[in-house]
Amino acid sequence: MSTTYLAVTNDTERQLAVVEAVTGATTLTAEDSGKVLILKASAGAQITLPAVATSAGLRFKFIVGQLFATTDWTVKAATNVIEGSVLVNGAHVAGVDENTISFVASAEAIGDFAELVCDGTNWYVNGSGVAAGSITLTAV
Repeated sequence: MSTTYLAVTNDTERQLAVVEAVTGATTLTAEDSGKVLILKASAGAQITLPAVATSAGLRFKFIVGQLFATTDWTVKAATNVIEGSVLVNGAHVAGVDENTISFVASAEAIGDFAELVCDGTNWYVNGSGVAAGSITLTAV
């Protein structure tokens, strides 16, 4: 992964967001928490989340940064602990006891995203995909 720092300012403080390009299979750790991960490869791969029991307070954001035509990008938890919803093509897609978030090849759009936050029991997801079927939540 390559790292870029993005300055975000408002009236009261300045914050730096760590932005990294992901180009292949990746296993995230606690040290990656707070990163914005840009999915940048012509084919998707699997991103593995840290174990939920040791992840309270961790958060990640995934953004499609390059179109990919052959393989989905997946964000995978070891167990069925992904809860929440994503807005896909104007409709909410619910996730209950899921373990995989898929950015679906050939349905994705640059800018589609999903955010995850962990409380030590579950990963909570929200996100948005432009086209029908662009993001799915499943227990695979």
